[in-house]
Amino acid sequence: MIGVIGGSGIYRLEGFEVLERLSIRTPFGEPSSDILVAQSEGKKLFFISRHGEGHLYPPHLVPYRANLWAFKELGVKRVFAVSAVGAVNKRFNAGDFVVVDDLIDLTKNRKDTFYEGKFSLPVEGEDKVSRLLKEGKVVHVDASQLYCPHMRGVLIEVLEEMKLPYHTSGTYVCTEGPRFETPAEIKMIERLGGDVVGMTGYPEVVLARELTMCYVSLCLVANPAAGIAGYRLTSEEVINLMKQKEQDVGKVIAQFLKLLPEDRTCGCENILEGAEVS
Repeated sequence: MIGVIGGSGIYRLEGFEVLERLSIRTPFGEPSSDILVAQSEGKKLFFISRHGEGHLYPPHLVPYRANLWAFKELGVKRVFAVSAVGAVNKRFNAGDFVVVDDLIDLTKNRKDTFYEGKFSLPVEGEDKVSRLLKEGKVVHVDASQLYCPHMRGVLIEVLEEMKLPYHTSGTYVCTEGPRFETPAEIKMIERLGGDVVGMTGYPEVVLARELTMCYVSLCLVANPAAGIAGYRLTSEEVINLMKQKEQDVGKVIAQFLKLLPEDRTCGCENILEGAEVS
């Protein structure tokens, strides 16, 4: 089963029929919204609004661990995330899609792991993740390929098929927020090799990886980043752009579900092998 996380301006899935609404509590608190069971042409998925319905959670306070754990309890093995970003790379234009393939973390104050050694929260279950947590293990997951290569390949195929403007790779730089970045920070990010900047890509992708989930991120450029734009950035333009692209996002996800093979052969599910400190 696949779980979809909708970012700013994506609070539902255009073109999908909602079958059920689930309210779930986790050892890590409440998810940011109820989880919707939705379908398109017989293909089902779970959907959660990252910021909550009505956009209640700022990026630094999104309950990332609760969101991903709720997906785990529902049997989600793959995560498709949608995010609004600012463009640092001057070749990227507003309205472009970016299939990011790497990440730089510049956040400061976020719970960014499930594995806290002897301080790990108690959980139920007999799978490897639950066992590691119950035993208070220290775990270091590999981050050399955070984004699932197979899911990325399918997503690129869909974007090409739909003739949408897109970029096949990009480095996502995650800042703390909720303020936008300064021009000097954007210059630094550009020198570090960042292509797009956002506030929610981390720790979400790493938490999914810790749960052995495949993860792909579809980023939508909402505007040029600070200093590049040449004008004052507003949240309004981000939300407006995302709403304009809502139908395209829904169609991309529906086609993605059609093309995604059932079996996982990417190796993401084996990421915990050799990761625990004995």
